[in-house]
Amino acid sequence: MINFMLTSAAKNLSDEGGNVSTGEFARTNWVAAEPQGNYEVQSQQWVEVLVDCPGIQGLYTYSLPADLVVRSGDIVSVPLGMQVTGGIAIRLLSAPPEDLDPKRIRPIEDVVTSGFFQDSYWRLLEKLASYYSTDLMSVIRVALPPGLLGRSQRRIKLSPNVPPGAETFCSMIAGRVLRLLQSQKDGDYSVNYLRNQIKGASRGIKELSKRGWIENYLEPPKRAKPKLKTAVTLVAKSFLDDLTPRQQEILQILRNRGGELWLKDLIDLCRTTSTTIKKLATKGYVICSEREILRKAQGVAQAEDRPKELSPAQADALAVINAQQDYAQILLHGVTGSGKTEVYLQAIAPVLEQGKSALVLVPEIGLTPQLTDRFRARFGSRVCVYHSKLSAGERYDTWRQTIQGEPQVVIGTRSAIFAPLPNLGLIVLDEEHDSSFKQARPTPTYHAGQVAQWRAELANCPLVLGSATPSLETLVAVGGAEEIGAESEQSLQGIKESTGQSFYLSLPERIGSRPLPEVELVDLRQELSRGNRSIFSLSLQQAIAKMQEQGQQGILFIPRRGHSTFVSCRSCGYVMECPDCDVSLSYHYTHEGAAKLLRCHYCNHTRIQPDNCPECSSPYLKFFGSGTQKVTQELTRLFPELRCIRFDSDTTRNKGAHRQLIDRFIHKEADLLIGTQMLTKGLDIAGVTLVGIVAADGLLHRSDYRAAERAFQTLTQVAGRAGRGNLLGKVIVQTYSPEHPVIQAVKAHDYHSFSTTELSHRAELNYPPYGNLILIKLSSIDPQAVAQAAETLADLLIDNLSSAYEILGPAPANIIRVARRYRWQILLKFPAAAKADLPDLNIWRSHLPKSVSMTIDVDPVDME
Repeated sequence: MINFMLTSAAKNLSDEGGNVSTGEFARTNWVAAEPQGNYEVQSQQWVEVLVDCPGIQGLYTYSLPADLVVRSGDIVSVPLGMQVTGGIAIRLLSAPPEDLDPKRIRPIEDVVTSGFFQDSYWRLLEKLASYYSTDLMSVIRVALPPGLLGRSQRRIKLSPNVPPGAETFCSMIAGRVLRLLQSQKDGDYSVNYLRNQIKGASRGIKELSKRGWIENYLEPPKRAKPKLKTAVTLVAKSFLDDLTPRQQEILQILRNRGGELWLKDLIDLCRTTSTTIKKLATKGYVICSEREILRKAQGVAQAEDRPKELSPAQADALAVINAQQDYAQILLHGVTGSGKTEVYLQAIAPVLEQGKSALVLVPEIGLTPQLTDRFRARFGSRVCVYHSKLSAGERYDTWRQTIQGEPQVVIGTRSAIFAPLPNLGLIVLDEEHDSSFKQARPTPTYHAGQVAQWRAELANCPLVLGSATPSLETLVAVGGAEEIGAESEQSLQGIKESTGQSFYLSLPERIGSRPLPEVELVDLRQELSRGNRSIFSLSLQQAIAKMQEQGQQGILFIPRRGHSTFVSCRSCGYVMECPDCDVSLSYHYTHEGAAKLLRCHYCNHTRIQPDNCPECSSPYLKFFGSGTQKVTQELTRLFPELRCIRFDSDTTRNKGAHRQLIDRFIHKEADLLIGTQMLTKGLDIAGVTLVGIVAADGLLHRSDYRAAERAFQTLTQVAGRAGRGNLLGKVIVQTYSPEHPVIQAVKAHDYHSFSTTELSHRAELNYPPYGNLILIKLSSIDPQAVAQAAETLADLLIDNLSSAYEILGPAPANIIRVARRYRWQILLKFPAAAKADLPDLNIWRSHLPKSVSMTIDVDPVDME
C-alpha cells in the first residue's frame, strides 16, 4: 500500500494553483490499485490525478470539462504550476475537497490515451513500488512506453525587433544569453538549457524580457502519435465518359485488386502520381482516407514450422505445464541443447487456442532475432517483439496492440514484463538465471523474474522458468535443491513465500541423445613455461586449424570488449585513466592507420592516445590485456584465411546489427564468432563444433558472493554452444586455475555438485536464498559530503533497526568514482522473517544533504 506524502514543493504548487488536495491527501492511506469503474460526465465533477513532475509526485485535484470523458487509468495532460505535464486519472469526485476553493481548481487539458490500466495491472505496479521502496510514478514511467507521459517546457525565443549590437546595452549575463540565442539558427532554446549553459541565466532572461528582446512561451508535451497511411477505396460501380483512358485503366486495376489499396502501392503499381488519384477522388470515383497502421518490428519471413516429436523427458515436462490451470511456478532445468524452446512452443499453442496470450522474456536483445524467427515460423503474425531498441513509435504501437486482448505472443527483454496483455495465459522466462533481468538504473531497481511471479499470480497463470544453469534462488524456491540432493532442511529455510504449486522439471539429455561436448582444460602456467606467450594455447591453435580444415565453425569467448584493457608506460608504470572515473581507459582499435582511441567503459569518455607518457614523457606506452578486438587481430595474424565476426556491444550498436551478424554466421560467411557474454546464451547454431574460452580466470576472482555462481553459469552456457548438430563438440578452457572447483564442475558438466556446495556456503553466511539483502547506494560530486552522509545514514540504521538486521558498511564502492560522482554503499543483510518489520528506508532521505543522491537496491545482483 502506498501512503502518499505531500512534499513542500507540492504545497508551494498549491499556492500557485496546482490544485493539490491537502486535506484529503494528508489523511488518506489510498490504495492505487483499486480504480473505480468508468467516469460518466453528467454535471460538474472533479478528478484526482497522479501527476508526474520532477521532484513532485502526488494526487492533485482537477475539474472535468463537460466535453471530456475520463475513465479509470486514463493518461491525461494537466496544468501544474507554470507547465503542462502528464498524469494518471485515479478517481472521480462528486465534490472538491473542503480545503480547496473550487474557483482555483484548474481543468484537465486533454485525455492522451484511454483504457491502459486494468485493476490487476494497478495492483502489480503498486506491489512493485512497495517492494522496491520507490514511488508509484517512477514505476509507471518505467512501465509505460515513451511518449505517453509528456511534459511541457518553458522556452525562450528571440524577438524580431532586437537592435544591432544589443548585447552592448545590457549586463554581461544578459549579453551571454543574447549571444547564445543568436548563435542558434532559430534563436530558440529551452530555459533549462540556458540555465545549464550560463550561470545566473535567469537574471539575464528577466532583463531581456523587460526590454522586449525575447519571447517567453510554453511548448506543449511531445506525445507519441499513431502512424497514418492513406488508403484509396473504389466507390463507383460504373465508369462514365468523363474519364480519360488512363484514368479508366487505373480504376480497373484498383477494381481487380479488390477495390482498395494503399495510395503508395497504387501509385507504384500503376506508375502514376498522387495528383492523378486526387483527380479521381474529386470526380467521386474513389475516396482517399487516412488509416492508422501499427509500427511493428518486422522480422524475416519464415517458412511454416510444425511441432517436432518430443523426447520422453520433454513430453513429461509439457504434460505438467499443460495440466496447470492456475498459478504455478515451474522450473524447466534442461542441459544446453535439450529442447527447452520446443517445450515452450508446444506449451504456448493450446494457450492461443483458448483465446489467451503468452509472454516470453529473454535476457538480451541479441537473443530476440533467433527466438522470434522460431516463434514466427510456428505462430505467424501473432508474434510481436517489445524491447528498448525499438523506435519510440514501434514501442508505442506494440504496446497498444497488446492491450487489444487478441491472442498473441509477446517476446521481449525485461521491460516486456509490463506489456498490458489483458488475457494472459502463460509467462515464460528463458535463461532465468541471467543478471540482465535485473534493472540497475533508473529506479525502481526491479528484477523481471520477481515481477513475472507477481504478474502470474495476479493473472492466475503458470510461470515457466527455463535454464541450463538455474539461479540458486529459483532452484531452492521450487524445491529443486532437494531433487538434486541438497540438504532439504537447509534448502527450505528463509525462502520467500509464494502461493500455488511449484514444480522442478528436468531435461537431463540433449535432443537425439547427443553427447555434451568434451571439455579440455589448458593450464596457462604450463604454456608460459614452454615459452608460448601467445593469447592462444597450442591446443587451441591446433583445434582452430583443424576446424578450419574440416570446414566447420567455432566460437571464441572473451570476457572483455575492446582491444586492450589498459595502456601503461613501460618506463614509469603510469596507467592512462579516465578523468571522470577511477578506472583505466581501454584501447579500441578501429582500422590500420587510424587514431588510437582510449575509451572508458563506464562513462564512455574518449580521448586519443598520446605519443608520450603524460607523467615522464617516455614514448614507450604499451597495451596490456586482451579484448575482442585484440583477439581478432591476433587470429588474423596466425590464420590469414580465417574469416571472423566480432560480436560485442561495439559491433551491435545499430538497429538490426544482432540479426545481421548472426545471420551471416549461420549462412557460413564466417568461420569464427568472437564475442563477449552476448554470445554465451540462446544461440543455437548446428555448425558450431568448437568453443574456445580464452581467459576463464577473469570470471572467477571478483568481489561478489555470486562470483562462483556467475562464473559457472557463464562458462557452462558458452560451452553449451558446441556440438548442437550432428557433429561432436569440443570446448577448450584456458585458465591459470584448472584446479578451481568451478572449473572442475564446468569440465564435468556437473551442476548438481556445484549447486550443492555453493548452497552450503550461502547457508553458512546467511546469503540469498537463505537471507535477504538490500544495498543502499549513495553518490555525490562532493567526496566529503557523500562519505559523511554514509556515516550519518549508517548511524540512523543502527539506532532504528533491530538486531535481526546486520549492517555492513558504510564503505566506498569498488570503483569509488564513476562519471565524476563519488559512490559509497551500505549493505543490509537479514532473514526473510524480518522483512515484514523493515521500515520504509525512504524516511531517512531527509537526513541527507541535497547534493547526495540515494538509491535503494532491493535484492541486489551487482554488488559493485
